[in-house]
Amino acid sequence: MKASLLFSLLLAGLLASCGQPEKPAATAPAPPPPVPGPSLSALTDTNATALLTQYGREFPASEVIVHTRLGDMRVKLYDDVPVHKANFLLLARKGVFDETVFNRVVKGFAIQGGRSDHRTIRINRYHLPPEIVPQHFHKRGALGMARYDDDQNPGKLSSNSDFYIVQGEKLTPAQSAAMAGRPLTPAQQQVYATQGGAPSLDGKYTVFGEVVEGLDVIDKIAAEPVGTDKWPKKDVEIKVEVLK
Repeated sequence: MKASLLFSLLLAGLLASCGQPEKPAATAPAPPPPVPGPSLSALTDTNATALLTQYGREFPASEVIVHTRLGDMRVKLYDDVPVHKANFLLLARKGVFDETVFNRVVKGFAIQGGRSDHRTIRINRYHLPPEIVPQHFHKRGALGMARYDDDQNPGKLSSNSDFYIVQGEKLTPAQSAAMAGRPLTPAQQQVYATQGGAPSLDGKYTVFGEVVEGLDVIDKIAAEPVGTDKWPKKDVEIKVEVLK
């Protein structure tokens, strides 16, 4: 009797379980959608200008925030330097700068970033054509693109990822005029006198934006102890957020 009752209970449990709908198997979360724009491994010196110009038209934005452990810098990007602007936005959106640090710091001159020993995102070695606009000069907070010197790079082609932000120093009009790589307007000389900058870079490197908030962060980064190669002894990591 007990065996029969036990068998009946087991059979009832089995039938009940057979009647229950099976739980769906857990699924992995969907990967994030790919960032639109040209592939970084496909950009070359030949096609970069056309592809980046088109990208800038399709996915415009004018401001970014550069986040660091020493504070944030809000940066305005200039519309009349379209290739450099689009390139910076593309690399920011694809996370390239988020794997980099400020790798060269020269107090009283500039802080340079965009490089790392641990980058995992593949990026081709393409260059940007110079977009040197006279009204954009190397005042304090100016954002420019690094490049090789004229001996190796007479065309003044810019790097694709190495950028710098000017700290500079205050100079008299006579000093800034003597140092500048091209004629300065009286207004520009006045800015160098009151705000500071690095006029020796004018006319030689492309300026494509400026820090509009967080200028003090430049000074904090510039004050970091550095090694003989000017690389900060404690990494100043970079995260770039595109705002609009």
